[in-house]
Amino acid sequence: MSEVLAFEQVSRVFHNGAGVTDLAFAVEPGEIVALVGLNGAGKTTLMRLALGMLRPQSGTVRVLGQPLDAVPGSAWVQVGALIEVPLAYPELTVRKNLGLAALLRGADPGCVEQAIEGWRLASVAERRFRRLSLGNRQRVGLAASMQHNPRLIVLDEPSNALDPASVILLREELLRCARAGASILVSSHHLDEVARIADRVLLMNAGRLIGTLDTTGRDLERVFFERIRDDDEQRQGAEARR
Repeated sequence: MSEVLAFEQVSRVFHNGAGVTDLAFAVEPGEIVALVGLNGAGKTTLMRLALGMLRPQSGTVRVLGQPLDAVPGSAWVQVGALIEVPLAYPELTVRKNLGLAALLRGADPGCVEQAIEGWRLASVAERRFRRLSLGNRQRVGLAASMQHNPRLIVLDEPSNALDPASVILLREELLRCARAGASILVSSHHLDEVARIADRVLLMNAGRLIGTLDTTGRDLERVFFERIRDDDEQRQGAEARR
């Protein structure tokens, strides 16, 4: 299979009724797939399923061509991810945190200095992580998730807390990774930004994928909300007929 990440009719529903149902899509090498939807649509749950942080109740998630249960532990070094908040040791410096991230993935130690330069972290490289601003913490997390040139990159709202200059850095890094052959899944609420880089934009609502969003037209936000409203009306109508 060419897909680095594939969902095959995947469902995971929690006790409160929230969750995701019947998800089916794939991300191929060199492709950037963006996931958009309202808060609570299920985007983070989908990404946790993609990383094995949650297991599906039905269906199959394939990572690096293998079902989740068959992916060897050693293969996860080929994955880079940032879900919700950056993971780092608060008392260690930026450089040491990036060094540990590289070591855990068996990466060339030289990637740390490249990441510090590429993400413009030199001015805070010797500062403890806990003393960083939210924006700098996010850049460190992004650097750690991509510095080892992973085959699969999964990022949940990566532009959170970033200033405009850092958003441009993120865009350039994602495009660079895609050109190098990485498969990228990224969620975002910045429609204009994902329209600049995504090969496909998947629209999610109420725990389901409801199609793709055409990013070539004008007024993306209006189209986005119209699609969500139409889906809500169809879903409510179907429930009323039961």
